[in-house]
Amino acid sequence: MQLKNLITDEDAVSPVIGVILMVAITVILAAVIGTFVLGLGDQVQSSAPNANFEFTYEQDTSPPGITITHTGGQDVDADNVIIQGASDDSDNADTNSYTGWSDSTISTGSAWDGSVDSSVDTVRVVWESPSGGTSNTIGESEVPS
Repeated sequence: MQLKNLITDEDAVSPVIGVILMVAITVILAAVIGTFVLGLGDQVQSSAPNANFEFTYEQDTSPPGITITHTGGQDVDADNVIIQGASDDSDNADTNSYTGWSDSTISTGSAWDGSVDSSVDTVRVVWESPSGGTSNTIGESEVPS
């Protein structure tokens, strides 16, 4: 056998590369199909928006008044947002939900005016995924004493 023929002999390279590419394509397709069959594809697409909120309290009213203003970040669909008031008191570990954001889309400058129960220690703006199953706190504030 000649050394020159050994170096230029590339007959087996093409079939090996073809088999490796076919296996890679099969694995990728199986992963994509498996993701959507198991329902994980919906969760990947619906992530919580990145938004900033400012909380202003009026302590001299009964019950305490609160204004939550969207100060920046992404716009949020109001149908996916609830206001929660939570109590840290172990005897009264309760969560109250408040609705009524006046705009259908919460954009910069939009505000929610309302009041919270006097037992509430923390107010949260909670985003719930439109497809259901997940929720994230996108704004939170301690109620001043």
